[in-house]
Amino acid sequence: MLSSSSSVLFLLAVSKLFYRAAAKPDPLPLVIWHGLGNPASQPQKPRRLTPTGDNYDADGLKSVGDLARKVNPGTYVYNIRLDDDPPADRTATFFGNLTTQLEKVCEDLAAHPILSSSPGGINALGFSQGGQFMRGYVERCNNPPVRNLVTFGSQHNGISEFQECDPADWLCKAAMGIMRTSTWSSFVQSRVVPAQYFRDPEDLATYLKHSNFLADINNERALKNKTYAANLASLDKFAMYMFTGDTTVIPKESAWFAEVNRTSGMVTLLQQRAIWFEDWIGLRKLGEKGGLEFWTVKGRHMALDDKILTRAFEEYFSAPEGDIAALWGEL
Repeated sequence: MLSSSSSVLFLLAVSKLFYRAAAKPDPLPLVIWHGLGNPASQPQKPRRLTPTGDNYDADGLKSVGDLARKVNPGTYVYNIRLDDDPPADRTATFFGNLTTQLEKVCEDLAAHPILSSSPGGINALGFSQGGQFMRGYVERCNNPPVRNLVTFGSQHNGISEFQECDPADWLCKAAMGIMRTSTWSSFVQSRVVPAQYFRDPEDLATYLKHSNFLADINNERALKNKTYAANLASLDKFAMYMFTGDTTVIPKESAWFAEVNRTSGMVTLLQQRAIWFEDWIGLRKLGEKGGLEFWTVKGRHMALDDKILTRAFEEYFSAPEGDIAALWGEL
């Protein structure tokens, strides 16, 4: 039988345990990678043509961060940047070597005082091409580790056609013009960003030989990188959103790792492909533990509103609940 003083200490310990279990910890830091520096590739509100951001410091992207903090108070938000100068950051979404760009991001996140010291890791959000780049971060370095990855309208299985540019967007026109003339040259593959995730399913041999980025992070070549699969399978959740009316990303099904025959239009789903059967990048293992989720958004590319984003932030970026069973073992 416990003495009076022992009973008091025990009750205090139990009270502290239940307080810790009930108290919600702060959400994990959220890292965001924006899309191509083109209005059609940025988060937009339906029925509006104004882009929310084409560089890390744009007002629209800041509003996404504000919403993340409103939905999950205490969230630290970091927007990935390839240059501290916003116009130069936009240029880097069109021109640059994705291998060196990703190396810089890996170094920046690993050295960041808040992100690198987060005991539970970080959450990640990618818009358009920022989605497959964020996935590339998970596969290649993942330090700090990502717990939940959410992508909107991303080109996980590449693009088979180049997008149209706004009439006055000369930066976009320059990039697309270069790609159309010499997609597979070493010059273009090391300097023009969208070319590095171009993938023609009817000419895979050329793609596998020359692709600087996508063929590697999708582990499509004969020599597989086991670290890629292990890192991606370590996620808690990987949620992919596809826009039903997307005419910017061709094919739109790329957002779900699906392949589309350019001649017949036949769609081969992820679960029907070798990348799944042979688990090249860990998607099958992640799916078998319930970590893969596929969503659709009605409308054009990046036609997002606060309701859609709020639902995603609540579902994937909320702070974890206290674990009473784990804490009980401390007594």
